[in-house]
Amino acid sequence: MSSSNDTDGGTAAVYDKIRHLVPEIEWAVHEPLIARINRLKREVGAVILAHNYQTPEIYHGVADIKGDSLELAKRAAETEADLIVLCGVHFMAETAKIVNPTKTVLIPDLEAGCSLADSISAADVVELRRRYPGVPVVTYVNTSAEVKAETDVCCTSANAVEVVESLGVERVIFLPDEYLGRWVRANTEVEVILWHGRCEVHEKFTAADVRAYREQFPGVRVIAHPECSLEVLEASDMVGSTAGMIRYLDEQRPAKVVMITECSMSDNVSAEFPDIEFVRSCTMCPHMKKITLEAVLGSLEHRRYEVEVDPEVGARALRAVERMLEVGRGPRG
Repeated sequence: MSSSNDTDGGTAAVYDKIRHLVPEIEWAVHEPLIARINRLKREVGAVILAHNYQTPEIYHGVADIKGDSLELAKRAAETEADLIVLCGVHFMAETAKIVNPTKTVLIPDLEAGCSLADSISAADVVELRRRYPGVPVVTYVNTSAEVKAETDVCCTSANAVEVVESLGVERVIFLPDEYLGRWVRANTEVEVILWHGRCEVHEKFTAADVRAYREQFPGVRVIAHPECSLEVLEASDMVGSTAGMIRYLDEQRPAKVVMITECSMSDNVSAEFPDIEFVRSCTMCPHMKKITLEAVLGSLEHRRYEVEVDPEVGARALRAVERMLEVGRGPRG
């Protein structure tokens, strides 16, 4: 999904879409930054990729490519731009660099990290391989380049089950998200060996939260991200990646919905579906929120902060990412 910003920055059209989310007093600050970013990115030939958890002014205002981590990985591999600005967290920028080793990849804030990526190291993967010889390792993309380099194949929440089953084996090691791994285990005959990493945003949701939403908002549809606990997922009406959630809303058009995932997801999607009432379940990712318009502008103006991946590590990680993308070229979940 590409932006449609025109030559003056497209700020009027942007605000028409998000005025229900952004007060005029805030827009007065955002508008000149959006206009400057959109002009500058054209001047330097940059492309801006933004994850679905970015704030509305970034997602709708300056992003050229938007999506979940699978979509961003695909589109990063396809882009012809020599300069990529990744509005997301560090592992996403690393993935963009892995699939574009000769291009410049910038992340607007180096501290935009990820609790899942921090939960496992390359040494941990080596030890698991020693403990379970011959068992293939499937690794969620929410990991460092070094971890990907020790992996047989990567996956995202959109294609995790499909990737696991594509290996044609009886059991796999699944890293690092324990909750996503439990969801995979519940949806496949393959034995899944788990790690104990968790997303600090999604682990906060509980089945009691889902029950409370249903009691307070009768008739609400509950759609949840598979990084939530299995108890939350079993209490929900639909489970899917952020792209899967958007597709569900487009096809089902529920009158009222609550999205059990990061807070900005509902904000961004509500602008695309004004006919749907969104019940806000506001749990923010502190790392995603380090990416601001000011940081994006500074990144473009000063070419900061460039993401580097050791070439040997990157080449090994690329094999795992390419295998994921081959599976991901089919229908997305």
